Amino acid sequence: MYSFSTCWNSHRHTDGRAMLREIRSLGFEWAELSHGIRISLLPGILDAVDAGEIQVSSLHNFCPLPMGVHHAAPNLYLFSSQDPRERESAFKHSVKTIETAARLKAPVVVLHLGCIDMKESTGKLLEMVKNGKRETEKYSNLRDGVMQKREKKKERYFQCATEMLDRLATVAGERGVKLGVENRRAVEELPLDSDIDMLMREFDRRGVGYWHDCGHAQIKENLGFIDHRTHLENLAPWLLGFHVHDVAFPGEDHCAPGTGTVDFAALKPMVRPEHIKVFELSPGLPTDAVVKGVAHIHEVWGTS
Repeated sequence: MYSFSTCWNSHRHTDGRAMLREIRSLGFEWAELSHGIRISLLPGILDAVDAGEIQVSSLHNFCPLPMGVHHAAPNLYLFSSQDPRERESAFKHSVKTIETAARLKAPVVVLHLGCIDMKESTGKLLEMVKNGKRETEKYSNLRDGVMQKREKKKERYFQCATEMLDRLATVAGERGVKLGVENRRAVEELPLDSDIDMLMREFDRRGVGYWHDCGHAQIKENLGFIDHRTHLENLAPWLLGFHVHDVAFPGEDHCAPGTGTVDFAALKPMVRPEHIKVFELSPGLPTDAVVKGVAHIHEVWGTS
């Protein structure tokens, strides 16, 4: 199944039905409701889905956005927060996302799990790679230091995030919705790539699976943290779907597929027709670039 994310066009629309019709005009029968869906768009979305104009493949938490929030905010409330009030807000609005998914008959909700409270290093690492310093001792020391620090600090943040996931898995299971845990772009964010396998095993058969963001994984490969293909191959048994986009080296993501550094052909052996493959493209991309990117993936991965 191929789907198209509203992250490309939600900001341009005041009517949810018109937003989905624009996606349908690109040839998509399925759309993902991204984390920029204002509550005012919801009536039109419901009208479009109820009329059979389009189907919803997935929702990206938080969707719809909380009242008073008018911009994409997937990390507005962190599952990993040490403040119990913030975690309760995260739970409440995640439940709303799950309930909306059930109402729209969308099979999956995509989640971010939070982050470790530590000095932000992703930007500095990317800048060094961009300047050709990835193979230097200075870069290796910085990368290794970041890896050691996050391992040392992660436990309490990861525990809060997994406790939240446990609560939400129960809610989602009661409503027939699966939860997709997304791999993250920043090296400080959860889950750490090395922990996803353990997390999937812990939640096996509870309706929790892995959601693979091609751009995020490629950035981690560019930084020297993972091998993209091997990472996906190891998590294939739990794979629910993809966010499909490319990366201009080293860290500019949400580019049109075929214009960056992601080797989509290398990922093809892990791609199955039952996976939800969502094009998650920058709102700045013109329509002709979108069409070319979609055609590139269909050529490499097939059309189903």
